[in-house]
Amino acid sequence: MLLLQEEKKSLINTLRGKGIIDERILNAIYNVPREKFIPEAFRKYAYDDNALPIECQQTISQPFTVAYMTLALNIQPGDKVLEVGTGSGYQTAILCELGADVYTIERIEQLYNSSKELLESLGYRFHINLGDGTMGWEECAPYNKIIVTAGAPSIPPTLIDQLDMNGKMTIPVGSLEFQKLYDITKTPEKVEYKVHEAFKFVPLIGQEGWNKSLR
Repeated sequence: MLLLQEEKKSLINTLRGKGIIDERILNAIYNVPREKFIPEAFRKYAYDDNALPIECQQTISQPFTVAYMTLALNIQPGDKVLEVGTGSGYQTAILCELGADVYTIERIEQLYNSSKELLESLGYRFHINLGDGTMGWEECAPYNKIIVTAGAPSIPPTLIDQLDMNGKMTIPVGSLEFQKLYDITKTPEKVEYKVHEAFKFVPLIGQEGWNKSLR
């Protein structure tokens, strides 16, 4: 347990060194047991600042990426957040730790089942749906914030539609090889875009994403 605490502290120091200084986000990352979201074979790397493989040929994102995207959205307690791509459930847990009302959607049934079971066992309260994340979760819209955790070829218009007025979305957009992170704010006059640095995500599969034959 002491070793685990030291590994967590080391990760937090690494994130601070990379410019993540929001204490709420750092505390959330410290409090979420990342080792539980990772297959047994990779758990010794749980608090390295790296992406790691999980089941179904997917990945758990690098902690810096999770922190960066969460910071870009300025998550506040009570925010109604749509997460597209539950994956391991790690980002979901971070959002819950920050007090968000989380609606998360996953297209792969095996991941849907495993992440739902894990998150519930850890005591998190959230809403989860099995389906095409590129089409959002219309019956629960609109959302104050939307976070997309897979790389899209373009910005899904359906997600823009489900974003509340003055809401924010963060989404990686680009090729299959790498993407740039887009910050999107929906205002009464227009949709505003801000482009951040490049990242690499698994592809966003769906009707308004990449073709499902890729995975």
